[in-house]
Amino acid sequence: MYRANAKASDAKVLSTEPLMNRDARWTKLVKTTYTDPLGKERTWESAERSVCTNLFTRPKDSLVDGVGIVAILSKSSGPELLLQKQFRPPVKKVVIEVPAGLIDAGETPAQCAVRELKEETGYHGVAGEVSPSMFNDPGFCNTNLNMVHVNVDMSLPENQNLKPELEENEFIEVFTVPLKELYAECKSLESQGYAIDARVGTLAEGMEIARRWKL
Repeated sequence: MYRANAKASDAKVLSTEPLMNRDARWTKLVKTTYTDPLGKERTWESAERSVCTNLFTRPKDSLVDGVGIVAILSKSSGPELLLQKQFRPPVKKVVIEVPAGLIDAGETPAQCAVRELKEETGYHGVAGEVSPSMFNDPGFCNTNLNMVHVNVDMSLPENQNLKPELEENEFIEVFTVPLKELYAECKSLESQGYAIDARVGTLAEGMEIARRWKL
């Protein structure tokens, strides 16, 4: 099958099996010993990015591992949010996500967001607001990120003929949702069998709360 015809839903899990730390390339399991507020010693199991490779280790000059990108497309009909469909083996489903990626050495979160947006979607954007550092799942792992707001001017010629620069193992489908319809669209997509990434779901929940409470 040619890449152009490949769909995220065509991927499938063939098997799963235990993985020892010595065989893992990108992650590792760790046991942390700590004391609780009463001074009692306890242990905690969690996952960390592996330090055995330079490819997926947080750069020494960065406070975060990567970025999530809130890319807003400016259209005459109203702002639209750029989303992606990507198969994620751990959940065995196609996941609805925002564009995202890991920071390279020497990059700022804003620079990373603009680069990753172009590589994954082909869109050229301008970075704006950068969020505080966020931890994806602090009870399970230590990975973190900044959310970066990126505006995409649809009147620019470079945003008409898109040319993503996907890696060999990336199969990403890009689509947009009117920003005001994001909450309802998340529910619809979940009913169709898609998994909703927490960053997308949290953004939708925040907008719905703001709407209901007229904030």
